[in-house]
Amino acid sequence: MFKPLQLLFVAALGFGAWYFFTHFRVQGWEDLRIEPAAGPAGVGAPQAGQGGRPAALSGRKSIRIACANFGPLDRSKLGKPAVAAHLAQIVRQFELLALQDVAARDQGLLVQLVELANAPGRHYNFVTAPQVGRDPVQQYSAFVFDADAVQVDRVSVALVEDRAGQFLHSPLVASFRALGPAENEAFTFTLVNVHTPADRVAGELNLLAAVFRAVRDSGRGEDDVILLGEIGTDETRLGPLARLPNLLCAVSGLPTTMQGSRQVDNILFDRRATVEFTHRSGVYDLMRELSLSAREAAEVSDHLPVWAEFSVYEGGQAGHVAAAR
Repeated sequence: MFKPLQLLFVAALGFGAWYFFTHFRVQGWEDLRIEPAAGPAGVGAPQAGQGGRPAALSGRKSIRIACANFGPLDRSKLGKPAVAAHLAQIVRQFELLALQDVAARDQGLLVQLVELANAPGRHYNFVTAPQVGRDPVQQYSAFVFDADAVQVDRVSVALVEDRAGQFLHSPLVASFRALGPAENEAFTFTLVNVHTPADRVAGELNLLAAVFRAVRDSGRGEDDVILLGEIGTDETRLGPLARLPNLLCAVSGLPTTMQGSRQVDNILFDRRATVEFTHRSGVYDLMRELSLSAREAAEVSDHLPVWAEFSVYEGGQAGHVAAAR
């Protein structure tokens, strides 16, 4: 999936679009499918290992994947220097961040956020749905990632197209690989970035369970599927999602709103498939971590980022995959 030769990469672009269009279908739900990415799904620095600078091998053993709804993340929020600096600092705490509620008509807002995160010499980049900037949009989701730590398969970036209008915010899907280990030993995974408002939880949880199964069973051979973002409810009220086999919630019993009253954000995956999870996870407390007052923290975000740590090695340890083969 991650070929160094440009010729193979170009060929994969065409094949990948066809593959997603014909293989990613949610069984049992009419008019719900995953739309293939039609062109570049983000802008910014060249991808490591894809004609850009070589990936930095820092010797890291794990990566932290997080989700955050800074919403609305708009030009007004990024126009406040102190708030923008705090947002950039939050981004730099994680190797990969799934964002929801980006309120903009194009990708320019993400370019600005990534530039702020990269100010100290970091190399963050992003991907989002190809429709952003091409079709009229007001709100969307995205992935922001440290290009020294993870590599995105841009062909895989896909938006769940819901022709029947069952989703208010269609989930965004993308596949990644941890950088550092040999390619055949690196942790590969697919993220499903979701944004479920509290007043639509009952109807959308069933859809999310179907999407999870569709991505897992798509034929790509990827068993590490991680659903993350604003789920809209806590781990005790997941309904159809809770019936997915071996489902593990990274956060349990902790509020994820700034008011400390509710848990609405989480990271979910199959505990038996995703053995790369290091059992380290938590909620990023803005007030404590950034030394902010309650008022200052509320300016940054209504939600607290949720994170989970995963080994950079497939199977959780060096040599695991090679030995299995």
